[in-house]
Amino acid sequence: MTNAFRLNGRVALVTGGGSGLGRGMAIALSAAGAHVVVASRNREQLDETVRLVEVAGATASACVTDVADPLAPARLVDEIVAGHQRIDVVVHAAGNQIRRPALEMTAEDWDALQAVHLRGAFLLAQAAGARMVEQRSGSIVFVGSMTSERLGMPNIAAYAAAKSGLLGLTRTLAVEWAAAGVRVNTIAAGFFRTAMTLSVDDDPARLALTDRVPMGRLGTADDMGGPIVFLASDASAYITGQCISVDGGWTVA
Repeated sequence: MTNAFRLNGRVALVTGGGSGLGRGMAIALSAAGAHVVVASRNREQLDETVRLVEVAGATASACVTDVADPLAPARLVDEIVAGHQRIDVVVHAAGNQIRRPALEMTAEDWDALQAVHLRGAFLLAQAAGARMVEQRSGSIVFVGSMTSERLGMPNIAAYAAAKSGLLGLTRTLAVEWAAAGVRVNTIAAGFFRTAMTLSVDDDPARLALTDRVPMGRLGTADDMGGPIVFLASDASAYITGQCISVDGGWTVA
């Protein structure tokens, strides 16, 4: 069974791979044997991820792109296939956030979040899915959140709507592509220590959140490594259309 978790010879794309959870998942996938292509808007962050992967003895490459551009996902997939002749794993971890009360949120705010979290996810899956259907294999994983399914929070209406939309997209694509050997799943991430959330140890808000997590701590990027390798690999060969919570027990407490 151990070999079922290996990704030797496979090519994985991680959007948002320059930092945070995306970087952690890219490192985990490379450690499992995949060649990982990390993509984001920040070249310096991407180069640092590639360096960390290579220091660990694995391989990675970087591609500067903005998934909010509706043409970017297809170009990105085409570039990967041109260079590696295949694409086996896609992890959409790119994200942004705008916190405002719903009554103050503008149409521009709404569109900015949907473009990255939901439209970007669909266009990326559409482009990669076409290749994977031809290959008769592939795994696509969207990074959602607790707001995808169970948790309501103020001031993040656009973000919560996008993350909830990922679940409908996951189920639909999973059903459409299952017969072709392409699996689609979502990871619902809990509260993690990242630059986009809370990263200061003595932040009162962070401490309050920690008190509500049964495991007694916020997640780290390393906590996403096992789940992403599992969903990317043959170890989860009979799992598709699912949302798996990685939240330290928050949603069951």
